[in-house]
Amino acid sequence: MFTIAIIGRPNVGKSTLFNRLVGKRLALVDDRPGVTRDRREGEARLGDLVFKIIDTAGLEEGAAASLSGRMRAQTERAIESADAVFFLFDARLGLTPDDRFFANLVRRADKPLILIANKAEGRIGEAGAREGYDLGLGDPVPLSAEHGDGMSDLYSAIREALPEQTELPAEEEEGETRLILGEDEDGSELDPTKPLRIAIIGRPNAGKSTLLNTIIGQDRLLTGPEPGLTRDTIGIDFEWGGRKIKMFDTAGLRRRAKVEDKLEKLAGHDAVRAAKFAEVAVLLLDATIPFEKQDLTLADLVEREGRALVIGVNKWDLIEHRGAKLSELREEAIRLLPQVKGAPVVPLSGATGDGVGKLMEAIFRVHEVWNKRISTARLNRWLAGALEQSPPPAVSGRRIKIRYMTQLRARPPYFLLFGNQLDALPASYERYLVNGLRQAFDLPGVPIRISKKTSDNPYADRKARQR
Repeated sequence: MFTIAIIGRPNVGKSTLFNRLVGKRLALVDDRPGVTRDRREGEARLGDLVFKIIDTAGLEEGAAASLSGRMRAQTERAIESADAVFFLFDARLGLTPDDRFFANLVRRADKPLILIANKAEGRIGEAGAREGYDLGLGDPVPLSAEHGDGMSDLYSAIREALPEQTELPAEEEEGETRLILGEDEDGSELDPTKPLRIAIIGRPNAGKSTLLNTIIGQDRLLTGPEPGLTRDTIGIDFEWGGRKIKMFDTAGLRRRAKVEDKLEKLAGHDAVRAAKFAEVAVLLLDATIPFEKQDLTLADLVEREGRALVIGVNKWDLIEHRGAKLSELREEAIRLLPQVKGAPVVPLSGATGDGVGKLMEAIFRVHEVWNKRISTARLNRWLAGALEQSPPPAVSGRRIKIRYMTQLRARPPYFLLFGNQLDALPASYERYLVNGLRQAFDLPGVPIRISKKTSDNPYADRKARQR
C-alpha cells in the first residue's frame, strides 16, 4: 500500500480532504486555522485505489523550538515517509507568499507531487486555481474537498504520479476460525491475528503523547510543556513482541464544566470515541497528582463501555519513596475503583522509558482476561458453593432461587443467571456474585456483566384453570 501526505498552509482544507478520502469525519475540522497539530493517518479509498493518507499540521514559519517549528518538523517527517505528496492551496484566496515559500520545501523533497487547488468551486475558485501554474509544480487539480467535486481528476493525477504503486494486489479471502470447546473446558475469543486496539486516555499534560513516542521509538507525536497540545485522536500501527498493535493517542480530558472552547469539546468527543472503540484503555495518571476526580470519571467511562483497564502512573521518575507510594496507589485503586477491581497499576516514565515493558505486559494480560470464556460446568460448580456459603435472601416470604448460570459471551465477560424471582435480587447480592466470579476465575481489571432470566412456572396454567 502506498502513502500520500497532505501538506499546505493552515486552513486550506487538508483535514476536509482527509475526511473525504477516508470516508469518515476522523480529523477535526474548524474554520479557525491551526486546528491540526499532529500527523493523522487513515486508509483512503478513491475509486479502485486503496492507500494510506497522512493529514499534517499547517505549514508555518517559526523557530525550531517553537510550537509552529515543532509542528513543521512533524510535517517534514510525514513527507519523508510518503511515496507522494498532495500540496494544497486555497483557490479562493489565490497564491500567498507562504504558498510559494513552502512550495520550495516540497520541491526539495524530490517526491512525486500533486498540486491541488482546493475550494475551487465557483468563478472565483476557478480563477484562483489557475494561479497554481505559477508555482512550477505541474498542472493544478481543481477540486472541492467539502463538496466532493473534482475527485475523478484527483484519481487520474494519482495514477499518473504513481503508475507502479497504483496496481492493486489481489484480494485474499480470510479464513474463519471456530472455537470448539469441551463441556468442562475454558476458552477464549482472543484473535492474535487482529491488531490489539489500545486507547491512552487521561487529563491534559499527563504525558500521553510522550509515552506513545517512547513506545514506538520515534518522535511521531507532537509533545511539549504546553497543556492541550493534542487535539485529534491519532491512531498508530506498530508491533510489540510480534503482536500487531493499533494505539490511539487522545486529547486530554477535563471536566465538562471547565470546557468552553469549541475545539476542546470536539477533541474531547474524539477521545471518548476512541475509548469506546478500543479493547484496552490505558488510564494515564500524573504520579504527582494521581486519582483526581476526572481520573475517576474516566475510569467510570471505561467500565460503562465494557473495556479492559490498565492504570499507568506516569512521571514516576519524579517520585521519592517509590515502594511506599506504589503500595498506597494500589490500595487507592482498590478503594476508589471497585467496579474494575484488580486493574493493574503500573509505574512508569514516558520520558525515560522505565516501566514501558511492564505496561505492555499488563495490557496483554488484561486483554486475555477480557477475552476469557469459562465453561458452564465450572461456572455451576462454583455457583453451587457460592449459594451454599451465602444463599439469596427471601422476598415476601419466598426465597429467591438461582438454578443455573452460563457465560453468554466475552469482551467483557457476560453471564446469565436462571432462576425464580430474580427481578427482586438485591444489588448487594449481585456484587457478591461479581466479586466471587472475579476471585474464583481470575478476572482482574475488566468489567463483569450479569443478566437475569426468570424461569417460567410450569404450574401457572394449571392453577389458573383450577380457579
